Amino acid sequence: MATNAVDETEATEATTDEKAVDTTKSDEATDTEVLAPAEPAETKDASPSGVGQGAAAVVSAALGVVSLTGSWLGTIAAARQNLVGQLQTAQGASVSKQIQAVYGDAWQATALWGGLFALIALVVGVVTLARPAFGTPGRIQAPWIKSVAWAGVALGVIGLFLAVLKYTGILLGLPSAG
Repeated sequence: MATNAVDETEATEATTDEKAVDTTKSDEATDTEVLAPAEPAETKDASPSGVGQGAAAVVSAALGVVSLTGSWLGTIAAARQNLVGQLQTAQGASVSKQIQAVYGDAWQATALWGGLFALIALVVGVVTLARPAFGTPGRIQAPWIKSVAWAGVALGVIGLFLAVLKYTGILLGLPSAG
């Protein structure tokens, strides 16, 4: 019977050891599951939304319109040139010199500011159109961004052309003084 009792004790100890091993294994699995990073329920798209390109396209078109219609800076520059021309022109100067000093320089200042706005509109529009070539491969630019950027480029070209014509006197040049 002593042998029987030892066998039963060993069997009980073996069963207890197996349960302990099983428990350890299940505890390890639980620890692994807890330590694993949880996946977020909603993943955000990390790609850019194109807001910057859209804003640049709108800015390009707006600058193109400003180049055609005139700007506050152009008006102030023309008024300043008008005043400078009045101060620097002597009373005895010829009429053509007075016209050029008072009105011609002011007209050219307006043309320069219009040309500057047109040039900026042109550059911003071209950069906006070229931007996808340097961005994420496969990302397509929204059609409205392309359209508005092309409008900015076109207005910039027209504004630049008109500014050159105004500055050189081909378009609405000063009247001759006799």
